[in-house]
Amino acid sequence: MSYVPQESGEALLLAERIAPRLSHSNSAVVLTCIRVILYLMNYIADQKQISALCRKLSPPLVTLLAKGPEVQYLALRNALLILQRRPEVLRNDIRVFFCKYNDPIYVKVTKLELIFMLANEKNIEEVLTELREYATEIDVHFVRKAVRAIGKLAIKIEPAARQCINLLLELVATKVTYIVQEATVVIKNIFRKYPNQYESIIGTLCENLDSLDEPEAKAAMVWVIGQYASRIENSDALLEDFLYSFAEEPVEVQLALLTATVKLFIQRPTKGQELVPRVLKWATEETDNPDLRDRAYMYWRLLSTDMDSAKRIVMGEKPPITAESERLDPDTLEEMCLCVGTLATVYLKPVQTVFRNARPRRLQDSPALQRQPAAAAAVGGAGARSDAQKSLSQFGMGGQGSDFDPRTGRPEANAAATAYGHQQVAGNGNLAQAVSDAEAYFSNQMAGMRIQEQGDSFGGNGHDASGYVVTQGAPQTVYQSAQGNNGDLLM
Repeated sequence: MSYVPQESGEALLLAERIAPRLSHSNSAVVLTCIRVILYLMNYIADQKQISALCRKLSPPLVTLLAKGPEVQYLALRNALLILQRRPEVLRNDIRVFFCKYNDPIYVKVTKLELIFMLANEKNIEEVLTELREYATEIDVHFVRKAVRAIGKLAIKIEPAARQCINLLLELVATKVTYIVQEATVVIKNIFRKYPNQYESIIGTLCENLDSLDEPEAKAAMVWVIGQYASRIENSDALLEDFLYSFAEEPVEVQLALLTATVKLFIQRPTKGQELVPRVLKWATEETDNPDLRDRAYMYWRLLSTDMDSAKRIVMGEKPPITAESERLDPDTLEEMCLCVGTLATVYLKPVQTVFRNARPRRLQDSPALQRQPAAAAAVGGAGARSDAQKSLSQFGMGGQGSDFDPRTGRPEANAAATAYGHQQVAGNGNLAQAVSDAEAYFSNQMAGMRIQEQGDSFGGNGHDASGYVVTQGAPQTVYQSAQGNNGDLLM
């Protein structure tokens, strides 16, 4: 869309002229009209007029659901996008997204996402009744999605949390393995959202431990046992049952067992004093995974030095959890709304990531442009980050993977300067000096390796190796690798 309205009235007039085409029989025409109207809404100042246009967008989207499954899927994916930008669209049309028995699985899953987005306190009972039916269907993948949606609704709508939990307990009582495992995962998230509430359901979960055989479900159950070890009478015995297969478990479960055992020791020292040394020994001496080993060393140091600090860190307040993690950021959402009806909206990714040569789309500046506050703040923040990135890149710290030392969590220049006794650099320190010191160190190391006297390992004879050491400040010379006997050339 190359035309940019200069006045709010001009944008409103264009939108009203286009609106009759929303009833066109061709679905491509309908989606294109929706895209143009969404674009023009950004240049309309009157909120009443915007609300009226949003009401006009609902019927054509609902009508597209009567077409074939492919067109339905395209309409549903675009509806996901439109609802994030204009929540008033389709606000009262949740029933049209209820699944039919003969819908393809990809249509059902997308409808389930829309049901979750449109659910609120007024329609929660109707939604939960529908989800109960979905959770008893034959398709395992769709049942898992339905159970997870129930758990996410408990997090999203706090007054309905008890209703959602009761429904989950009903489903757990069916003893169907995949339902029990999915319910365990979402109940863990509910405990994180509402700590020290709904603890009466822990007993029901503990009765179904034998049904857990997937890593995510096991890790969730272990987290619950560790977090509430002081309230579960036989928490040590439950953890010991899981520890029998510690060496064979996936890393996700091993990490959960390690943390849960430490939590048990902190809350009930007499119960955990035998388990903790055993688990720490396994995690530090008998594992090859660096994440597990490092965490075990950290816990070992904490427990051996300061128990109060260990309790504050391990049992500290958890970060808040929300059910809105799938929402797009304001910048991406603004760009995606300019691509409604295209393939990019099916993937819910910016157009330049779907089509290699496509250019990013942005709202063109105009006196009539009504930028949303969240988007404006995000744009400002992005600009600030971009400026900071540019200033770092002047010192060779542009945020690339090769500029980052994972062992210290700092850029390599700072890490090298600290590790070898040079000046340690803080955020506002002498960054250029640290870079210079690090380069000098690595230059000396490379010189000590006497690369020039040996043939390289790729078939070259090593006669021209001066280009191996690259300094940041000096002009760079292109390294021409010598061609060996086998004709290989390292590119």
